[in-house]
Amino acid sequence: MSGIDSLPPLRAVIAEHGLSARKSLGQNFLLDLNLTAKIARQAGDLSGCDVLEIGPGPGGLTRGLLSEGARKVLAIEKDARCLPALAQIAEAYPGRLQVIEGDALQIDPLQHLTPPIRVAANLPYNVGTELLVRWLTPPDWPPFWQSLTLMFQREVAERIVATPGSKAYGRLALLAQWRSDARIALTLPPDAFTPPPKVSSAVVHLTALPEPRFPADPAVLSNVVARAFNQRRKMLRASLKGLAPDIEDRLIAVGIKPTERAEQISLEEFCALARAVAKT
Repeated sequence: MSGIDSLPPLRAVIAEHGLSARKSLGQNFLLDLNLTAKIARQAGDLSGCDVLEIGPGPGGLTRGLLSEGARKVLAIEKDARCLPALAQIAEAYPGRLQVIEGDALQIDPLQHLTPPIRVAANLPYNVGTELLVRWLTPPDWPPFWQSLTLMFQREVAERIVATPGSKAYGRLALLAQWRSDARIALTLPPDAFTPPPKVSSAVVHLTALPEPRFPADPAVLSNVVARAFNQRRKMLRASLKGLAPDIEDRLIAVGIKPTERAEQISLEEFCALARAVAKT
């Protein structure tokens, strides 16, 4: 009998340990183990990988990752109430689950993981976007992770894979698509969760590219994109005027009309503009 079959159903685990989801922690629990296993499979072949999971809660996805063959799972959980439930899973999979109590924004996972590393998580809604941006913007590339398999609100997922000209297109799309292949792997209705959130959710899978699609200094590109989309209704000559006194000339030099708006500019054009801005 596999480890996942020897453990009690998640509803029983939640009842045993009094694990009502807390809104303050952005918690929405997935209780269907068939569904958590399906999400784990979106991360690919885990047999030779360590996996980082953020916010495991009662451990539904944790069980899926381990049953799908992850070499090791490092689970970072802020809610101490969940630790006994996770300890039960660790007993069922000896030596393969390490649980750290703490804030994922404050913990360096590389002290506990051995490459190759993948990240898979039903991210707490209140820190999900911040964690994704951190993982996409390290100073060195390739990053510590091979792939990210992450659950977000569907609206956030659509922003990650958005294309120029769409309302969802913005900073997240550019940061994600500059250095990774990103796709929506699954969508989930609110009633898949306990308690049901007000919106649908989606699992996004991002695979790190060996190098960025187009050359650009990460800090300069991030600054250009942030300025452009902070005032996305303005023409670029207005939203970017603080970058350089001759910003209109630099826009024209890379083939961008100064009267264009940010949502009309492709990733390749933004990278070309970042290189032009970086020139003294």
